Amino acid sequence: MILIEQLLKTKGKEIWSISPDDSALDAIRLMAEKQVGALPVMDGEKLAGIFSERDYARRVVLEGHSENTPVSQVMTTRVRYAEPNQTIDHCMALMTNKRIRHLPVLKDGKMLGIISIGDLVNAMIDHQQHTIEELERYITG
Repeated sequence: MILIEQLLKTKGKEIWSISPDDSALDAIRLMAEKQVGALPVMDGEKLAGIFSERDYARRVVLEGHSENTPVSQVMTTRVRYAEPNQTIDHCMALMTNKRIRHLPVLKDGKMLGIISIGDLVNAMIDHQQHTIEELERYITG
C-alpha cells in the first residue's frame, strides 16, 4: 500500500496558494500559470479554504460575481483533507465519494502539500506496472 507521504516525496511538496483577500481573477491567473486546478486558501499558516476552477465557474461566472470578488466569498470552506499516513486507496475512495479532485495534505493542522485525483491515478498505475514487472521477472527467472 502506498502512503500519501510517499506520494508527496515523489511528486514534490511545492505549494502554490492564495490569501482570502486575493481576487478570484488573481486566483484563476495563478492556477493557469502553475497549471493546477485548485489552490489552497491560506490565512497565514492556517488553511481557510480551497478555490478551484469549479468554484470559479459556478460561483463567479454562473452566480454573476465580479472577477474582483475576494476569494473568501467564493471559495469552498468545508475542505476535505488527507493525512500523510493515509493510503492512496483511501484518498481515492474519499475523492470519488465526495466528487472532489484535490485534497490538501495536513499534519497537525500544518499544510504539507496538495494532491489531485490525477496524482493518485498515476501513483496507482506506477505501482501496478512495478508489480507486473516483478511478476514477470519471477516467472521468467
